[in-house]
Amino acid sequence: MFIDQARIYIKAGDGGDGCSSIYRDKYNRRGRFDGGPGGIGGRVILKADCNIQTLLDFQYHKHLAAERGGHGGSNNKKGRSGGDLIVLVPPGTIIRDANEGLVLRDLVKPGDEVIIAKGGMGGRGNAGGREATAGKPGEEREVLLELKLIADVGIIGYPNAGKSTLISKISSARPKIANYPFTTKEPVLGVVKPHEGVSFVVADIPGLIEGAHHGRGLGDKFLRHIERTRVLIHLVDISGQEGRSPWSDYAAVGGELKLYSKELAKRPQVIALNKIDLPGSRENITAFRKKTRKKAFPVSALTGDGVKRLLNEVYKLLKKAVLST
Repeated sequence: MFIDQARIYIKAGDGGDGCSSIYRDKYNRRGRFDGGPGGIGGRVILKADCNIQTLLDFQYHKHLAAERGGHGGSNNKKGRSGGDLIVLVPPGTIIRDANEGLVLRDLVKPGDEVIIAKGGMGGRGNAGGREATAGKPGEEREVLLELKLIADVGIIGYPNAGKSTLISKISSARPKIANYPFTTKEPVLGVVKPHEGVSFVVADIPGLIEGAHHGRGLGDKFLRHIERTRVLIHLVDISGQEGRSPWSDYAAVGGELKLYSKELAKRPQVIALNKIDLPGSRENITAFRKKTRKKAFPVSALTGDGVKRLLNEVYKLLKKAVLST
């Protein structure tokens, strides 16, 4: 199950209490104060790990706490520090404060980490004649975790345009493929076989429909997953077999990108006119090209016809995007 949002409560460890102790022996009847300080509480650290793919674990473990510090002891013994709690999340996880909505950190690359809650200071012991004190409580907060997939290329388009078929053709990903809308209900990542000696990651984003940015279909749930992509493949069902106009589908999805993010709408985009193996597609290609000056690549994700030319164009745009960053 792919989970890309989670709300969790975290608490750092409390500081250990300081010790109140008086040492006496036959030479020191009055005694001396020798209570040691408490140890500091453990921190809560969120760290991006490439072996973690979703936020599924946090559906079942919503309360996370680090270890508290040890109490001080006699003879000026300091309590041990509480162990840190390291919480692993997928690369691409955004951490927000649940109450204010502020972004605390964006863990983009594997190894990125942030201390999200600091442990409480240990209490003071009574050594030196001061009064012993209790340890301070560790920080606690509620945070929202939001995953944005990290992919070089995103495949977008209306439901049933053939996105799953295309990603299975160009990579080793094997998403569910069927002839009905919303077959893909979660993003699918695939690594494209080395193209001109370079591999890149492509994401199949579940179908967008008009009104997706408001929550229609599955769009608003997955639009954020294309925000990190450098290049988009806009796949259009050019056959018209679904009873829809190919141009209307193209315009509707493009409109949703603009409404969701103007910056996203400016992302380099390759238009792929899919299903050229079906009857009527040639006429529709001609009609489509009359309405735009943009280059469009006729392909058949099923047979592989035209796919190599499409990948060549994607690679060129990807290369430019990488050089410009």
